[in-house]
Amino acid sequence: MTVAKRIENTIAGMQDGAIFGYQELSIAPGEYPAAAKAMERLKKKGVIDRASTGTFYKPKKTVFGTLKPAEEELVKPYLFENNKRIAYITGTSLYNRMGLTAQVPKNLNIASREKRIITRIGNIQVRPVKSYVDVTDDNYPLLELLDAVKDLKIIPDVDRDNAVKTLLQKLNNIPDKTKLVALALKYPPRVRALTGALLEQLGMKEAVVPLYQSINPLTTYSYRISNTALPARTNWNIV
Repeated sequence: MTVAKRIENTIAGMQDGAIFGYQELSIAPGEYPAAAKAMERLKKKGVIDRASTGTFYKPKKTVFGTLKPAEEELVKPYLFENNKRIAYITGTSLYNRMGLTAQVPKNLNIASREKRIITRIGNIQVRPVKSYVDVTDDNYPLLELLDAVKDLKIIPDVDRDNAVKTLLQKLNNIPDKTKLVALALKYPPRVRALTGALLEQLGMKEAVVPLYQSINPLTTYSYRISNTALPARTNWNIV
């Protein structure tokens, strides 16, 4: 079977709206020139379209015409390498999804320890952010929460007291909070302090001891959170 036919059959088996790169097509290194020509022919036929360099999607057909996936979906191939997660979406887009801000960002931030991910998808510019630890499928939801704690002071239009309530709810749903504490120790002191206060508020006084021991007891951390929203803040020098 020719390379072109193999690619055509593989794409035919994909769902409409699927996003993929050459990796998902199982192309051998020596087959890339033929694969590139085959992909260009399929693009001209309207079978696929290009999201960005090396990334394609199968347009979803509706009664209103063909639709392309949302930008956040189009960026997903950049979050994995060899079927292993290496990155996650952070910044305003994440905080909007978490309900911490109503603002819709013009750009997407992607955090990764291993590589800098810079690309443009449609009108969206993708910008790199350095993660504090290696990103995995298991830890990235925890890193998202820690990023929200880290950026609480700069999230656009955020109501900090309401944000604390949201973060407490999300933290309370984490099954293994000791893993969160271990990851928080990799973040700056202000993040360790607020994470500790939030977890203490949830009754985890013993689990947060490593966080408390890691910060300077003479340093204050300004978040402008009310005592009503987070009574435990006073134990962590948060003002």
